Amino acid sequence: MANLVKTGISGLDAMLYGGVPEGNQVIIAGGPGAGKTLLSFEYLYRSAKMGVTSVFFALEETPERVLANAKAAFSEFKDIDALIKSKKLIIDGEDPTAVLHGGSESGTSQYEFGKIVSDIESVVVSSGAKRIVIDSLSVIDMLVSDQVVYRRSMLALVNNLRRLGVTAFLTAEMVTPERRELRFKMEYFVFDDIVIMYEKGEEDKRMLAMEVIKTRGSKHSFVTTPYEITPGGVSILSAEEMGL
Repeated sequence: MANLVKTGISGLDAMLYGGVPEGNQVIIAGGPGAGKTLLSFEYLYRSAKMGVTSVFFALEETPERVLANAKAAFSEFKDIDALIKSKKLIIDGEDPTAVLHGGSESGTSQYEFGKIVSDIESVVVSSGAKRIVIDSLSVIDMLVSDQVVYRRSMLALVNNLRRLGVTAFLTAEMVTPERRELRFKMEYFVFDDIVIMYEKGEEDKRMLAMEVIKTRGSKHSFVTTPYEITPGGVSILSAEEMGL
């Protein structure tokens, strides 16, 4: 049994039967507004509070906007700035406009992807980070349009993260937020773990629910579990945590 890394999000740790196997790469997938980025940010925030150096690497938004959104959503996280100042929580990233513009105009998408991987490695090595979030894989999907090249790129990314020895969350967009219409994209089979964040129900009665599809090297819950985003963090009402 692998060593388990606690996410610090109690309901999620219960669904993962204690946490994520150390060194695994976890896909956090969902539609717009499901809270993928916020869940991933909280994972790093909780890790930083445990004394583990953690890096949020933004590809879709600027680091400043990621931080502003997290503070707005999690107003009870009063020590975010202190964790950043102590360098336990590091928010870095690339300008998504510059990355996509460079790849599309000059035909150097592979170069741009290589630069992203190199920059991620640089910040991880220089900081000694053991936890990382990459938000999101959708930018790489747009950058590398050829599916064969894209699959190779994902394999290269996974291998690089494993070599660095980090436990990573990587966000990804789903084509649909509905569970009944779920289709697995290619990259879901490359990574170790998959967590899906759904929106269920009708338009006037939407409910957020989460499901662990797989974890490599550990057991996990098979129950689709409701959750909500609160000022104090993502609240996941797992059956395991409630002893059901």
